[in-house]
Amino acid sequence: MTLAEMNFFQRMLYILSRYSGSLLRGAATTMAIALICTALGCVIGFAVGLVQTIEPQKKDGAFKRAVLKIVKVILNIYVEVFRGTPMMLQAAFIYYGASSLFNINLGMWTAAIIIVSVNTGAYMAETVRGGILSVDPGQKEGARAIGLTQSQSMLLVILPQALRNVMPQIGNNLIINIKDTCVLSIIGTVELFFTFRSISGALYTYFEAATITMAIYFILTFACSRILRWVESKMDGPSNFDLATTDMLAFTSGMTKYDEKKGGTH
Repeated sequence: MTLAEMNFFQRMLYILSRYSGSLLRGAATTMAIALICTALGCVIGFAVGLVQTIEPQKKDGAFKRAVLKIVKVILNIYVEVFRGTPMMLQAAFIYYGASSLFNINLGMWTAAIIIVSVNTGAYMAETVRGGILSVDPGQKEGARAIGLTQSQSMLLVILPQALRNVMPQIGNNLIINIKDTCVLSIIGTVELFFTFRSISGALYTYFEAATITMAIYFILTFACSRILRWVESKMDGPSNFDLATTDMLAFTSGMTKYDEKKGGTH
């Protein structure tokens, strides 16, 4: 029986039986790139976002203030450029530009990781900046009041709270990266979308191949979103807290109630 004589479901089964290995390898490549680049993008984003929120101190000299301002301008240009241009064009620019301008021939994995990580870092930088600014200023003032330095206040007090605030966006970036790795096919990265194009081009079964590929993308993104929501719930901690203390005179657990018969509380 030829493909033309098969119905829709038979053609899908034929594609799965013949190209399941290629589809699984493409999905694995897509997930690997998305996970690695989301992690690297978060590192870049936290570094850039942290620098963007640094305020010059009164004791800082003119040179330090000038350097900080120049660095902030450079980082702002980086963020605006990579947030304001399509990642497909960024992929072509970086991959072919490295070869044309610097005579550097980037490998498939190297180019893919650089492109997606730098793009993710630009978006995460703004997310982290907003997450840090969303923390109550009283937290920083309280940290400084107990003797912590500016660096210690940021590292021990502000950043842990900012991380919880930006955690949903980190998960959102992972979901986006799973889907947006398809633009890497422009530089020859053999990921899931590249596999779809190869199958549909070989068999002329665009609708069937697209249906299978969409189902795989949905499974990947749905599974990741469920896992990330579980992680967020663990970061929230329990809804009720029981304060532990060694002070036996302080009521720290349960409710206190006045006993009229005994004339006291228990």
